[in-house]
This record gives sequence, structure tokens and C-alpha cells, in this order.
Amino acid sequence: MAMRNIVKIDQEKCNGCGRCANACAEKAIEIVDGKARLVSEIYCDGLGACIGHCPQGAITIEQSDAKQFDEQATSAHIAKKEKSPLKLDFVCPGMMAKKFSNDPQPVEAGSLSAVSQLSHWPVQLKLVSPQAAYFAGADLLLVADCVPFAMANFHEKFLKNRSIVIGCPKLDDTKFYIEKLSELLKINKLKSFTVVHMEVPCCSGLTYLAKEAIIRSGVKLSFEDVTISLRGNVLKKETID
Repeated sequence: MAMRNIVKIDQEKCNGCGRCANACAEKAIEIVDGKARLVSEIYCDGLGACIGHCPQGAITIEQSDAKQFDEQATSAHIAKKEKSPLKLDFVCPGMMAKKFSNDPQPVEAGSLSAVSQLSHWPVQLKLVSPQAAYFAGADLLLVADCVPFAMANFHEKFLKNRSIVIGCPKLDDTKFYIEKLSELLKINKLKSFTVVHMEVPCCSGLTYLAKEAIIRSGVKLSFEDVTISLRGNVLKKETID
């Protein structure tokens, strides 16, 4: 045991998204009971590569009386993990299997529409051009891929009269997304900006992505952050400055 730099994870702030576990080359972090935890002090080199990947700001590097980093043991640990490529290092709460009843969920009266409200194509953030005319002065939606599948009245409630870009903060390249979105925000004077994501922790990465893009763009812009339940209901709305 000796005083050295080591990762500390604030369990209150951690939402179990697993991005830190993916970022840790030493595989020192795993998701246990829905929270990120240090597997063993000997696997943590204390360099903090995981910090920038945490959207909650739950990870810090602190001086602590801890076991020394063991490079040989860490190499063996990594090799053991890599022998089981089909086994995930963590189970994201958003990946937990759920079966819904066949009973239809109530929606607001008159909110369903058989008419598509989609005003442009493409919609994937990877594919759209920031210079596209339909973004100029637009009310922009940044939406997680799964939202329209969960929400029966998505077109009428959110998409109508808005431009949209969609993506997945868990499966896609978030660095590319931040750069692309920041360029879009910089070029176009948006009327409004709304972020819509699912309630699962991984999906909150879309909010982080929006914040980072705004900072990088240099544009002063607030946005409405909307959380959707797995059954397609609006759980929470908040304005983020």
C-alpha cells in the first residue's frame, strides 16, 4: 500500500451508462448492480483516461492509500477478458430485456395522426449536411433512435414543423457527432433546439453530446431536454442553459 493517484467513482452521480468501462484499456472498471465500480486497485494505473468519457462527472483522480498498479496482473486480467469476446464487460441497464403486455398504452386524445410529419431526408446525424437549407432558422430536434418506436404520437407531438437529426449515443461515434452538430449549430441560427431521449442511462449521453456541441460551436443557446419512458410517455422536461 502506498499513496498514489487512483480513480474514484461517485456512486451518487454515476448512472451506470458504462462509457467509462468501455474507455478503460486496463478493464479496471465494470458495471455492478447498475453502477460503475473499480474491479481492483491493482488494475488502475491512475492516469484517468476514463474521466472524459463520463457524462455525469462522476469520476475523479485522487491521491489515496492504495495497492500499487500491477502491470503483469493487469495484462493477465485483460487477456482473460478478451478470451470471451461475446461476454460484455458490463450490462447496461438500457440493454436489460423487458416484455410488455399487449394492452395498448393510453395516449392524449386526438394526438395520433396517419400523416407523416417528416419534412426532410436524410435524418441520420452521420448523413445530414450542416449546410442543408432545412436547418436554416429551424426548430431543431436531436432525437435518440429508439424514441419514435416507443412513442406512438411522436410525429404529432414532436416532429411536426421541426427539422430532425437522429443518432444513438451508445452505439455511434459521439466525437464525430459532437463535431457535426457543433458545425450545424454554428452555421444555422436556430429558432429552438430540443433533445429527446429514452429514460435508460445510456441514452442520457445525447444530452451530454448536445451540451458539448453547444460549447464547441460558441453559440449561446439553451435547449429543452425531454425524457421518454420505455412505454412512450413523457417523463420529464427541463430547460438546460
